[in-house]
Amino acid sequence: MNIAALTKKASFDDTILAQGREISRKLNMLRMETFPPNARKTLRQFSLAEAAHFLGVSTSNLKKLHLEGKAVEPTIHSGGRRTYSAEQIMQLRQWLDRNGRADVKKYVPHRRSGEKLQIVAVVNFKGGSGKTTTAAHLAQHLALTGHRVLALDLDPQASLSALYGIQPELDQNPSIYEAIRYDDERKAVSEVILPTNIPGLDVIPASLELQEYEYDTPLAMQSKNPIEGKTFWNRIEKALKEVDDRYDIVIIDCPPQLGYLTLTALAAATAVLITVHPQMLDLMSMSQFLLMLGDILKTVNAAGGDVDLDWFRYLITRYEPTDIPQAQMMGFMQSMLAPQMLKNQMLKSTAISDAGLTKQTLYEVEKSGMNRHTYERAMESMEAVNSEVRDLIHEAWGRMK
Repeated sequence: MNIAALTKKASFDDTILAQGREISRKLNMLRMETFPPNARKTLRQFSLAEAAHFLGVSTSNLKKLHLEGKAVEPTIHSGGRRTYSAEQIMQLRQWLDRNGRADVKKYVPHRRSGEKLQIVAVVNFKGGSGKTTTAAHLAQHLALTGHRVLALDLDPQASLSALYGIQPELDQNPSIYEAIRYDDERKAVSEVILPTNIPGLDVIPASLELQEYEYDTPLAMQSKNPIEGKTFWNRIEKALKEVDDRYDIVIIDCPPQLGYLTLTALAAATAVLITVHPQMLDLMSMSQFLLMLGDILKTVNAAGGDVDLDWFRYLITRYEPTDIPQAQMMGFMQSMLAPQMLKNQMLKSTAISDAGLTKQTLYEVEKSGMNRHTYERAMESMEAVNSEVRDLIHEAWGRMK
């Protein structure tokens, strides 16, 4: 190679391609060391208090069941501390449902006759709002409290999939794209569903291939048989009908952009959760998102789409109550949007980011490896948010608290 070739300035496209390949190579090396392709995510044991919380019973009642030799046998640690696996919590729930008092609420909260599948789309136009973190924890909370949950990763970046232990670059699993594509290779949605490490929670992963949907849809609209493209908004809804009887709730993690994927999710949704970070630039971005979304949804409805929600809410994320500008922004939002704002906020916490470093959620990470106060503060905030959303879902089914 001559000197001129060596000193020639690399073009932007060549540079970013080379850097992308190098980053991918190094990340794959790290993944192979810490999470090899044949590895499967495990799940920690839950304390007596946690198990009682998820079941909706008191710790004394749960301890009494064990002392009487009923239901399941927990793991007994030094000092008499009891812990339960997620599978044991599910067994306890079923036992309580069969043997509990008739006048007490049912412990298995599955859909009943006449209750429709709840599809919650978690959306935001701007990245970094905590959208994926919200969706991941909400789906896990709902499963741990007895619901049959399907998490649908609709973001081509596949962050939710990665958090659930799926590695699109290495695992070669089919994604939701296979169930909504326009050609003859489309698969049934049941073929792309994978189990997770939490009983009652399945996932449909994403991949970069999902980005093709954004290009396929306008081409389908212009094809000789454009009917499918012109009714693109029904594709997720139609795909989910195949597994309607298998789940109570679907949580969709939407991409951080207002494209065909997001619109398809919103058309399928029965509820929408909009995450927002309480800062000026984020609120400006959200206002533009709402203006564009409103105009587009009017067009979709006029063309025959049916965007009919049971509820929608704004969730304040990464909130720091002691940050005066953030508190001011939250007050600004409450002055206009109070009826649609969740009463609870998700606090900013190093516990969440620290857990994410090992592709774990707060429900998965071992508490012993964290500052106890930091973990408990984050978990209290997370559970308050998730419980409020769970109550909204139950209200949509017509259930009383």
